Amino acid sequence: MNLGVLGAGAWGTALAISLSAQHRVTLWARDGALAHAVSAGRENARYLPGCAIPDAVTIGADPRLVSGCDVLLCSVPTAGLRDVLSRFAGSTVPMVLACKGFEQATGLLPHEVFAAVLPGRSACVLSGPSFAREVAAGLPAAVVLAAADAALAARLARELHSPRLRVYSNDDLVGVEVAGATKNVMAIAAGICDGLRLGANARAAMITRGLAEMSRLGVVLGGRSETFMGLAGAGDLILTCTGDLSRNRTVGLRLAAGASLGQTLATLGHVAEGVSSAYEIERLAQRHGVDMPITRAVCALLRGESSPAAAVAILLERDPKAEF
Repeated sequence: MNLGVLGAGAWGTALAISLSAQHRVTLWARDGALAHAVSAGRENARYLPGCAIPDAVTIGADPRLVSGCDVLLCSVPTAGLRDVLSRFAGSTVPMVLACKGFEQATGLLPHEVFAAVLPGRSACVLSGPSFAREVAAGLPAAVVLAAADAALAARLARELHSPRLRVYSNDDLVGVEVAGATKNVMAIAAGICDGLRLGANARAAMITRGLAEMSRLGVVLGGRSETFMGLAGAGDLILTCTGDLSRNRTVGLRLAAGASLGQTLATLGHVAEGVSSAYEIERLAQRHGVDMPITRAVCALLRGESSPAAAVAILLERDPKAEF
């Protein structure tokens, strides 16, 4: 099958490397200079250094390179999704959105941005616990491909599935996307716990209560509770809250160490979706009357209204209540 990967960041590059073992892959970059450098060096030194890109992967910045592809995987950050979708609006092949988060200002999920730009088309989403560097290295991973059309999700999952990148199907598009967006905020909170050296018990409590928050919002928005127990929910949450490769956990660690948000983001080198998504999640929670204390504490910290220690103290001082 001919696959086009739109976006040459870390995740797009990792997908191109992994999928090239079974498919013909073209990696498209918005930045012509980046495309030239990656093609010439067969390595994405900016976003995924040290990971060789097979010669079979075609790399370039000309949109016509992916015109003959059977499926397009869009792996740009959510902030750039609308622009990239507009560039490829003329394509009629299935498109899989491999990005997580809420669009700033609109509060739209990726599939809702897709519907606004490409009305009448069926959106698919790829999510789950998957660090780009490990996928590029060929280490085993399992992800989920979701679409409202269950048959389409199952077909594309079979096509993309491999022994090293196992792809499961799901028809809960909203649940998968809400899980992928909200877990990044919880990872910032987990990073703060680790940075303050509060211990493994505190981190476990943060992850568990964070999952409860994620599920509450997801169900109100139309997702299913069981989705949050699967790869897109618990799986991705555990990975992002505990793994050293997690950008959002790194944000929490650096904030806990005393760095400002500006300093943290300037030195991160990659997009941390949890920072931009946090405010949209807080607004959605307020609009729908969903209690999300961890999200509120993270937003207060990001806005400079609270210190890391004070944010954690607020959570610890909450009145006891029934778990469920």
